[in-house]
Amino acid sequence: MSVVVVGDALIDELRDDHGVREFVGGAALNVAVGLARLGVPATLVAMLGDDEPASRVRRYLADFGVQLIATPSLLGTARAVSTRTGGGEPTYEFNEASQQRRIRFGEAERQAMTDAAAIVVSCFACDDPEQTAELVEAMAAARERAQGEGRHAALFAIDPNPRTGMMRDREEFVRGFERLAGGAALVKVGEDDAGLLYDDRLDVLRARLIDLGADAVLATEGAAGATIEAGEIVVTRPVSDLPGRIVDTMGAGDAAFAATVAALLEGAPKTADGWETVLQTAMDAAAATCRFEGALLRTPSALTGLDLDSIGT
Repeated sequence: MSVVVVGDALIDELRDDHGVREFVGGAALNVAVGLARLGVPATLVAMLGDDEPASRVRRYLADFGVQLIATPSLLGTARAVSTRTGGGEPTYEFNEASQQRRIRFGEAERQAMTDAAAIVVSCFACDDPEQTAELVEAMAAARERAQGEGRHAALFAIDPNPRTGMMRDREEFVRGFERLAGGAALVKVGEDDAGLLYDDRLDVLRARLIDLGADAVLATEGAAGATIEAGEIVVTRPVSDLPGRIVDTMGAGDAAFAATVAALLEGAPKTADGWETVLQTAMDAAAATCRFEGALLRTPSALTGLDLDSIGT
């Protein structure tokens, strides 16, 4: 079962008291690579420039066996700069390529969607009505093709992942996001998303998304853990208590999302116990990922036999 992930691929530049480090990143890329590490074949549909950072992205994806369908960017490859000093909260800056992100949906993208068991969207430009309409139309065409071939249409999951420095129009972003979320098998949102997009609590947003027609909502709540709401079922799990210290929380949400999507490919649970198992697996992946620097998905087995005091240093 293959998955197509649509969204961002970029270079994460981290600046802190220890210096400057760069990682291949982007929420969609993290999810695609995370799925591949969980044994799910993945294709990433993203925008890349014709430059050295793009070469790094391509090599990174190839290393993990992720296929790439790239939209060329005349502005170069996207870059996010995170600055943290004195242990305070990080500040973020995005280059012009990030702010003007654009994905095209041609025949290769549509065929990949048709063939996929799931279509996953993360950090997409929902505030671009034309781009959102193209994505909706491409998914509808893929669904019709699959049905015409006697196959089930792809499961659809979305994480809006809005970022202040990339979002140009909040109201339009909400409209685009809700247009996509209404028919989703899974929607992931976090506390920051609820505040940034709706000025409201996360539990209120969960209920709104279920009312819009989402089958299930994965709501991540930072140190408070996470909740899955699926119809009348609501399950909550705390942050998983794993060995070692937390080094970097950057990829936790993407890891939880990828792990949940991977679980749903086996079929959506029908009971609260089933959803608790899915959520526990997602929380374990998020916690293990936080034990390493960078956003590469890890599972608890990655901690076995390691010098936990030296991870990430």
